[in-house]
Amino acid sequence: MTRQDAWSGPAAIHWVSRGTGAYRRISIAFFLAGFASLSLLYCVQPLLPALARQFGVGPAESSFALSFSTGFLAVAVLFAAMVSEGLGRRGLMFGAMAGAALLNVAAAFAPHWHILLAVRALEGFVLGGVPAVAMAYLAEEIDPRGLGFSMGLFVAGSGFGGMIGRVGAGFIAESYSWRIALAAIGIAGFAAATAFFILLPPSRNFVRRPGFSPRHHAQAWWGHLRRPGLPLLFVVGFMAMGAFVAMYNYIGFRLMAPPYDLSQSELGSIFLIYLFGVVASSAAGALVDRIGRRRVLPAGLVVTVAGAALTLLHDLTAIIVGIVVLTVGFFIAHSVASGWVGQLAIGAKGHAASLYILAFYLGSSIAGSVGGWFWAEGGWQALVAFTLVLLASGLAAALRLNVLVRPS
Repeated sequence: MTRQDAWSGPAAIHWVSRGTGAYRRISIAFFLAGFASLSLLYCVQPLLPALARQFGVGPAESSFALSFSTGFLAVAVLFAAMVSEGLGRRGLMFGAMAGAALLNVAAAFAPHWHILLAVRALEGFVLGGVPAVAMAYLAEEIDPRGLGFSMGLFVAGSGFGGMIGRVGAGFIAESYSWRIALAAIGIAGFAAATAFFILLPPSRNFVRRPGFSPRHHAQAWWGHLRRPGLPLLFVVGFMAMGAFVAMYNYIGFRLMAPPYDLSQSELGSIFLIYLFGVVASSAAGALVDRIGRRRVLPAGLVVTVAGAALTLLHDLTAIIVGIVVLTVGFFIAHSVASGWVGQLAIGAKGHAASLYILAFYLGSSIAGSVGGWFWAEGGWQALVAFTLVLLASGLAAALRLNVLVRPS
C-alpha cells in the first residue's frame, strides 16, 4: 500500500483510517511515546530510599526527586499546548522526549542533591511537551472511528512505561547502582524517542497558527473553570493522583525496613502491579458503556479507599493485595474522569485537557511530598489517614458531580 493509499477521508481532511500502514505506524509511535515519557518520569520512585541514603535526606525530601518533575510537567503542559500551535506537533514531541532522556542521563551524574533536583525539575518541564500535544495530534490525524484504539495504546504505553521504568530501575540499582539505573532508563528513553520520530508520519491536518494570543488561551481556560462539573473533575484528578502517588512513594520505606526487609529488586517487582491497572483502565471503558460514568467514577474511588485501608494490615500478602486493589481503583477513577473531561468541555477541548493534566500532576507533586511528613511523624497509619482524607474529598466531588450533571 502506498503512502497515498494509506490516507483516507474527505478531500479537506486527510484522516488516517484504522487498518492502514499509517495507522499502525502512528499507534506504535504513540505507544513508544507513552512508554518513554512515563518510564523517564517515574523511574526514581523505587530509588527514593537509595537517594535518601546517598544524599542524607529524609523520606519527604527524597520525594522531591519525583515531585519536582511532576510539578514542573504540570505547568509546562499549559505552555506546550500553546507553543505547539505555532511550532507543530511531531518535532515538539520528539524534542521533548529526547531532551528529557538526555536529562535523565545527566541526573545520573549529579554530584549534589540540589543539582539532582534541578535536573529532574528541568526534565519534568521538558516532558510537558508530550501529553497534551499527543492528544492534539491524534485528534487531528486519526479517523474518529479509530481514535479510541490509538488513544488506548498511548495510555497503555504510558502505564507500561511507568511500570517498566520503576521495575527496571529497581533491578538495575540492586545489581549496579541507582546512577547506572537512571542512565540506563535515559538511554532506553532516547532510543524510544528516536523510533517514535522515525515511525510517526508528519501532520497532514495541522494548521499552523502564527502569532501568540495569551488572552485567547486565558479566556478558554477561564471558560472551562466556569463550566458546571468540570472543576469537580479536576478535583477528582488532583485527589486521586495525590493519594496514589503518596502511597507508592513511601511504601518502599516501609517494606525495606524490618520486619519485611525487602531488597531493592523485590521492591521494584511490586510495581508489576501496574499491569492490573492497565487492565482495569480498559475494563472501566466497557463499564462506562454499560452503566455510565456517574456510577463507575464513585465506584473506582471506593475501590481505591478499600485498597488503602487494606495496607494497614501487617501481613505482607495483605499489604500487596491492598496495593493491587488501590491500583485498580485508581486506574478506574482516572480513566473515567479524564474521559469525562472531553465530554463536558464545550469547545477548546485541548485547554480543558491541559487543566485536568495540571490538576493531576499537581496532586502528584503536592500530596506526594506532603505525605512524607505524615510518614515521618506518624508512620504508615498517619500516611494512610492522609490518603483517605484525599480520597474522601475526591469521592465527595464525584458525588456532587452526579447531582450537577444529569444523564442525557
